[in-house]
Amino acid sequence: MDVSLGAGRRSPVPRRWARYYLENAPSLVWLVFANVAAVFVGIHFYLPSLPAVETLLWPLYMDSPVAVGLMALSLATLLPNLGRPLDAVPHNRVLAYLHTFAFVWLVKTGLWTALALNLNVSLYFPDTWNYFGVLVTHLLFVPEASLAPHYGTTTRGALAAALVVALGNDALDYGLLLLGLGPGYHPPLRYEPGVGFAAATVLISVASVALAARAFERLDA
Repeated sequence: MDVSLGAGRRSPVPRRWARYYLENAPSLVWLVFANVAAVFVGIHFYLPSLPAVETLLWPLYMDSPVAVGLMALSLATLLPNLGRPLDAVPHNRVLAYLHTFAFVWLVKTGLWTALALNLNVSLYFPDTWNYFGVLVTHLLFVPEASLAPHYGTTTRGALAAALVVALGNDALDYGLLLLGLGPGYHPPLRYEPGVGFAAATVLISVASVALAARAFERLDA
């Protein structure tokens, strides 16, 4: 399907930078590889706590590995387009869902991590890796997500689905815990999240989808 990604796209990453990283084989392959490697690093972080979580809930529990995994898949769809400009990338509804979910999960995970580390900063700072390393690597999720609107599109359905899944994830992470009905399935923290933390996470979910709606061209516009 032919869709022109023009004036409606709003990404903080300049078009010339996106073209450099996404149209050249070495940089694109490196980005895909870096995201795949990050999946394994993230899974290693979650391994100690996985036995306590139902297997079917792992994709919602392991936020960071899922986010970078979705982005790896999103970027991999560009490999057949190498040698051609980004404007020649094909568009369809399946790809729109993939690119939208990758964007939302990266932005949400990056912002959530910054919130989690700084809400009780004394529990993490000044540990070089557990504060600075985790914070910087996860904040980089946001500019990486901003590459997706340069080659991808979204739809109303994709945005609605991303919002429903993101909010459902938040309910699973904090709802049962706050209601005293069961454990929370949020990523491991060094403190117990309260109502304020849960509310802030919901706001991040909504903001992430709103940013996707603003950044992507609409396939069904």
